[in-house]
Amino acid sequence: MPNSVAGKRILVTGASSGLGLHFATVLAAHGAEVFAAARRLDALEALARVVGESCGRVNCVQLDVNDPASRQSACEAVGAIDVLVNNAGVVSEGSALEQSEEDWDRVVDTNLKSMFFMAQTFAKRMKETGGAIVNVASILGLRQAGGVLPYAVSKAGVIQLTKSLALEWARYDIRVNALAPGYIETELNQGFWQTPAGVALTRRIPQRRLGKLSDLDGPMLLLTSDASRYMTGSMLAVDGGHLVSSL
Repeated sequence: MPNSVAGKRILVTGASSGLGLHFATVLAAHGAEVFAAARRLDALEALARVVGESCGRVNCVQLDVNDPASRQSACEAVGAIDVLVNNAGVVSEGSALEQSEEDWDRVVDTNLKSMFFMAQTFAKRMKETGGAIVNVASILGLRQAGGVLPYAVSKAGVIQLTKSLALEWARYDIRVNALAPGYIETELNQGFWQTPAGVALTRRIPQRRLGKLSDLDGPMLLLTSDASRYMTGSMLAVDGGHLVSSL
C-alpha cells in the first residue's frame, strides 16, 4: 500500500526519549525496520526490548549528532535507508539579555547544524535510490515565545533548511519535508500544563486543548510513506490551529 511504511528502513535520531522515542515505536508498530539512534545506548536497548516483544523490529545505533565521526560511523553501520527522521534537539531557556554563547551554540548546533549534516551524510547514499527526509521543526519556528530565543531561531532555520534541500535534492528523488508540532503534552511537561500559566496558554489554542503524542502519528506516517511521494518542501503544522490563532 502506498501509505504504508512496512518494510522501510527508517533511522530516527534522538530516539532515546520524548518525540523520538514515540516516533520510533509508532514506525516499528507499522512494520518499518527502525534504527533508533541517540547517545544513550542503554535507553535505546530498553526501547528495542519493549518494542521487539510487542510490535516490531528496532535496531540500536549509538550516535552523537554533533560529532562528524559519530555521524559517519552511524551511516556506515546502518547502511542504506529509505527514510531519515531528523528529530534530535535540545532547548535552552532564559532571557535574551543573559543568553550565553555556550548555550546558543549548543542549541543551534544540535537543532540546525547537525540536522543539515545528518541529512547530507545520508543523502549521499539516497542519491542513487531516492528516499525521504523528515525534519522535526516546531511552530516556534514561525511564532514567538519569550525565553527560548536560540530554540526558536534554530527551528526557523530548520524550516528554511527543509525548503532549500527539497529544491536541491528533488532531482535525486529525495523528498525533504518538515513536521512542526505545536504544544504536545508529555510526561516531562505535564506538571506545567496544570499550572495557571499552562492553563492560560492552553486556552489560546483554537482547539482549546494540548496535543497528544498520538496526534503526531498520522502526519509522521504520511511523511515517511509513499503516500507523500508528491510532497517535498512542505511543512506540516500539528498544533490545534495555534499558527492561525488571532493576536
